[in-house]
Amino acid sequence: MKVDDPVVRSYHSGEMKGLFFSIVVGMRLCAIAWAQSPPVPVVIIHDVTVIDATGAPGQPHRTVIVREGKIEELGSSALGMGGKSPGIHVDGSGKFLIPGLWDMHVHMVFGNWFPRGKEITLPLFIANGVTGVRDMGGELEVLQQWRKEIAAGTLVGPRMVISGPMLDGPQPRFPSSTAIATPEDGRRGVDDLKRRGADFIKLQSLIPREAVFAIAEEAKKQEIAFEGHVPDAVRASEMSEARMKSFEHLIGIFEGSSPNEDDFLKGDKTEGKFLATYDAARAAALAAILAKNQTWQCPTLVWERGGNLVDVSDFSKDTRVKYVPAAWKNKTWKRFTDEITQGYGTDDLDTRKQFIERELEVVQMLRKTGVPFLAGTDTPAGVHIFPGFSLHEELQRFVAAGFTPLDALQTATINPARFLGIEDQAGTVEKGKLGDLLLLSANPLEDIANTQKIAGVVVNGRYYSRAELDKMLSRVEIAADGPSSQGIK
Repeated sequence: MKVDDPVVRSYHSGEMKGLFFSIVVGMRLCAIAWAQSPPVPVVIIHDVTVIDATGAPGQPHRTVIVREGKIEELGSSALGMGGKSPGIHVDGSGKFLIPGLWDMHVHMVFGNWFPRGKEITLPLFIANGVTGVRDMGGELEVLQQWRKEIAAGTLVGPRMVISGPMLDGPQPRFPSSTAIATPEDGRRGVDDLKRRGADFIKLQSLIPREAVFAIAEEAKKQEIAFEGHVPDAVRASEMSEARMKSFEHLIGIFEGSSPNEDDFLKGDKTEGKFLATYDAARAAALAAILAKNQTWQCPTLVWERGGNLVDVSDFSKDTRVKYVPAAWKNKTWKRFTDEITQGYGTDDLDTRKQFIERELEVVQMLRKTGVPFLAGTDTPAGVHIFPGFSLHEELQRFVAAGFTPLDALQTATINPARFLGIEDQAGTVEKGKLGDLLLLSANPLEDIANTQKIAGVVVNGRYYSRAELDKMLSRVEIAADGPSSQGIK
């Protein structure tokens, strides 16, 4: 497979060392030419305060020069002034520059459940400063084609790391899935995805126990990471020891924090039962294992809150609804809502509210133990998650869990770069790194909600002003209201 995005090219260049999946990047981005990208103007942002996401204090009165998608210079406010520096000049005075954001759990082409993703999802990401995504289950060839077009400059969208179809049990619950019933199925599933150019393997919940470990063994053999749900039949501690790279939605955490874990592996688990049997000592022991193995957590806290409160939430007056096609609202979102209210969301409202708060406490405990975190939303998979917009809510939920604004910001910037093994190339505002940037009109380190105050976005070497972003949103609104692609059957 020819990989056109330098981030993905670098991701594929890693070597697996140690016990499993320690990615070593062998090719620095500064050595990669954007051969397929059209000529782009230089972007010069003047007199801006740089928040580089490393943890260093803000750097006021800086000028940042982005050339051909990379930060060429970062220096004093006098840098790049005058006619000697042709290009797009942006007045950054009174503004703040941060790295472009990553949403590390999305579904962009989920079978036929979310039609018009190319016209809706992609521009909503960019309009919200989301310049990179990890697609956790989708139509592989479609996404690969989008990635090529984005790298070539013919399509506006984020950088992508893609799993392709999810591996699930004999009767998968969702589209874009491969049925796995036996260990042999599991090994074939890994081989097929690796051959087709998937960047990693996504596990779903229903895979039989023996097949789970066959997948882990084959993934190690094929040198491809496996990430996703802790399958229902397996303990979180076992998956961490098997070097599963990330857990999603806190699945397995509450099971492993209870003396009833063996019973929960057989099913019949609810939030109420998790609360009633939660054991802090067991939770701490599990956290120690996750920290030792650096098993990343992508808790999708907005999704968790939305699912637990779906029966008492009213989004009818939410201004973001105008960007959502009718097929999403009336078919797919309804399907997710019905599954929650008629399935596992059967505890009373007070219990569910208590569980939401306990999740935040557990996230903070895991973080203090040394477990690393990623920001992800599960967009747009139900419960009124909005592409791009909801990532900013996710950062606010991290702060509600006790993270500082910087900690929260890092879950969508430097942490994804570390997770992908490209920290030397992306994730911070530094000379020589990718010039995917977000210009804000207020300081996010004072209030993480300020990440929503977007004055401009730089992605793939192009600058989008606030006016251009507003036009982008207007086009999305028109596309959402117009003739839609066929909905789910």
